[in-house]
Amino acid sequence: MTTERPEARRTAARRRVNHMMPAIIVAVVLVAAWQLYVMISGIRPQVLPSPARVLHQGWAHRTDIAGHAVATLQVTIVGFAVSLTLAWVLAISVDFSPWLRRAFVPLFVASQTVPIVAIAPLMIIWFGFGLLPKILVIALATFFPMAIGLIEGFAAADREAGALLRSMGATRWQVFRYVRLPSALPRFFTSLRIGITYAVVGAVFAEYVGATSGLGIYMAMQKNSFRTDLVLAAVLVTAAVSLVLYLLTYVAERIVAPWALTTENRAAENRTAGSRA
Repeated sequence: MTTERPEARRTAARRRVNHMMPAIIVAVVLVAAWQLYVMISGIRPQVLPSPARVLHQGWAHRTDIAGHAVATLQVTIVGFAVSLTLAWVLAISVDFSPWLRRAFVPLFVASQTVPIVAIAPLMIIWFGFGLLPKILVIALATFFPMAIGLIEGFAAADREAGALLRSMGATRWQVFRYVRLPSALPRFFTSLRIGITYAVVGAVFAEYVGATSGLGIYMAMQKNSFRTDLVLAAVLVTAAVSLVLYLLTYVAERIVAPWALTTENRAAENRTAGSRA
């Protein structure tokens, strides 16, 4: 047993590297082409700076960018925590009440028809430049995928397992705890990964519309100063923050629902074997 586990881990690590390699190669080629185009065309850095200039200027202004990144991260975490809590509370309520399902699910869908571009300035007008409008924008951007992921996950639970527990005298809450909740976790973590990336984008956009600190307002100020290199440096930091938060969802899934990752790995192995065949 002890010799199989390290080998399985090494196999999983190699599979992840092989899975990411095409994306890494494409990214390197695109950055190299960008750098080459800037060098050959002689385009002004105010219009399109080279990747080397973006990295150099970003590092030179790392203190300012880091301060704004911390402000954005704080807003993202608070707003996403509020959205996550509401998603769980309402999804569980909807699962226990068919009436609430008919009442709230159409509203969840309708909330996604409201463009964030239009609603974010109104949030600033109504609630000022504090934390509340940013939280509301993040909640609007992230609530729907998590709530729907949970609702569909609960509904996809094994009915025979639930019927078996009920025949043994289990209560509705016990059936939910031992059958419906575990079955919903894989879909929940998939929607969580979607939501956490939306949260960063929502926070940056809310700051861009109006804020005193954060990557969004930093981009707006540098754009007005024609510092395209610093705008792109802030975009790079935003992407890095999103990627770190995205990867942390896998850590959380490994702790909370390790069986979900095992199922995903087996499915990946089956797809790989099928493609080779």
